[in-house]
Parts: sequence; structure tokens; C-alpha cells
Amino acid sequence: MKEGSGVYDLLRGSFLTDDSAAKNWRVIIFVVGLLLIMIWSAHSIDEKVVKIAELNKVKRELRAEYVDTSTILMRMKLESAIRKKVIPTGLEPAQEPPQKIKVIIK
Repeated sequence: MKEGSGVYDLLRGSFLTDDSAAKNWRVIIFVVGLLLIMIWSAHSIDEKVVKIAELNKVKRELRAEYVDTSTILMRMKLESAIRKKVIPTGLEPAQEPPQKIKVIIK
């Protein structure tokens, strides 16, 4: 065997047809299997990253809606807003402060 024949044999693919080819094929199949698992894993991770980005966008939208709704609710709870809504019904604020009722149990 010549010194330069190693590269020629590699290019010709004789390492796959020699007597020890079974060992080489097992290694090649193992490496191809690992590569397929790595590619599948990378695609799976990419899908999860995209889903996380979509969920973060939805979360920001829901948070903004929550803040808007809570602001509207706080304005509706104001005494001035309640007075404006009950004016047509004839209700007015009490002139006297409320009195406490004490219950004594014997």
C-alpha cells in the first residue's frame, strides 16, 4: 500500500467495500442517526421559540386590556361618577352622617 493511496481510497469509497466494511457501516449509521436526532431537536426547539414569542405577544395584549379595564372600573367607582348616574332616579347624598347600630347580646 502506498502512502498517498489513503486519500485515493477515501475518495473512491473503498473503506465501505473492504473486509472491515461492516464496522465502518455501523459507525456511519450511528453518526447519521445522531445527525437526524440533532436536526429534529433543532427544529423542535425552533418551534418552541416561535410559540413562546406568540404567547408573550398575547400576554402583553391581555395585560394591556387588563390595565384598561381596571382603569375604567376605577373611574366608575368614583363618587362623582355614581352621583351623575343616579341623578335621573332622584337619589341624593345623605345630609346626615350614618349612625352606628350596636347590638348587645345577653
